[in-house]
Amino acid sequence: MARPRVLVVDDSVVARRLVSKAITADETVDVIGTAADGRIAVAQIERLRPDAVTLDLDMPVMDGLETVEAIRERWPQLPVIMVSTYTVRGAQVTLDALALGANDYVVKPSGSASPTDAIARLHEELVPRILALCPHTSSDLAVTEAIAIAPRAPAARVDAIAIAVSTGGPTALGSLLAELPATLPVPIVIVQHMPPMFTRVLAERLDRTSSIRVLEAADGHRLEPGTVRIAPGDRHMLVERVGDVVRVHTTTDPPENSCRPSADPLFRSVAETYGRNALGIVMTGMGSDGLRGSRRLVEEGSRVIVQDEASSVVWGMPGFVVREGLADAVVPLQDLGREIGARVAAGRIGAASPRPVGVAP
Repeated sequence: MARPRVLVVDDSVVARRLVSKAITADETVDVIGTAADGRIAVAQIERLRPDAVTLDLDMPVMDGLETVEAIRERWPQLPVIMVSTYTVRGAQVTLDALALGANDYVVKPSGSASPTDAIARLHEELVPRILALCPHTSSDLAVTEAIAIAPRAPAARVDAIAIAVSTGGPTALGSLLAELPATLPVPIVIVQHMPPMFTRVLAERLDRTSSIRVLEAADGHRLEPGTVRIAPGDRHMLVERVGDVVRVHTTTDPPENSCRPSADPLFRSVAETYGRNALGIVMTGMGSDGLRGSRRLVEEGSRVIVQDEASSVVWGMPGFVVREGLADAVVPLQDLGREIGARVAAGRIGAASPRPVGVAP
């Protein structure tokens, strides 16, 4: 297959050189051009027709946000990866860019990193994203197959919801959580692959746009109905029951699936704590994080549902769960809130049995 062709956009000559070297380091991706601002970038896209664009946020003439808007207006399907700074403002503007239609982001290495370390770090972060977002070259994208679901016992009452999400997650979570009521009778715990500071900014933003309460989790937090806890960046989030109370426990244990936080430790702890009374949800994201945890949930008798391929930015994480036969339903993002509501209502006073929106084919 042809290698993905990438346009690198950054006003810094040094940054353009570092990003270009990082992208081409193992010869799986080609850089076909560079641009110093958004206006030049738009002209280069028209001329070169790249498969993907890496885009700086702070640029003269036309900044990153303006450039994302211009790209989405003319090339709605062109993958755009933001190259952000590790600051509060960087996190805020990155989430703005994702809301405008950017597909994903990476964080620039700190200024103290050597050029060699910076290139290695950028390579590790950028190349898998480019490959995942370019369908004609990616091996991470799942191929939809007919999956037979084995008969299972009737679903038990849902007392907690655990969500795993990565690439495309901030926008997908914004859409989902806006559909959930503040009176949801169960707690929600979420692993979104993001670094420290970014998870706090994400939680604050989602809290402003949702009726349900959204917080970045901290060690010792008590799980409460109608409240969402998002795992803090660079820490795994677990749940533990002490008597009648379930609390959050965060750890700096080694990364799993190259992630910290990782969904697998969370899902395992939810399975241990809630048994068959949990609902796992695996949403858009590359890689296979959440697969082993989903298997553990199913072994305990809980159900796992996944976001469908059409509404996912990358159908890596959900696709792995489906291919393993672990998914109880495959649901479009726009129907996921209603699906959650139906499943949570089942088994409660006056509730009818849930009628799943979508089932795995």
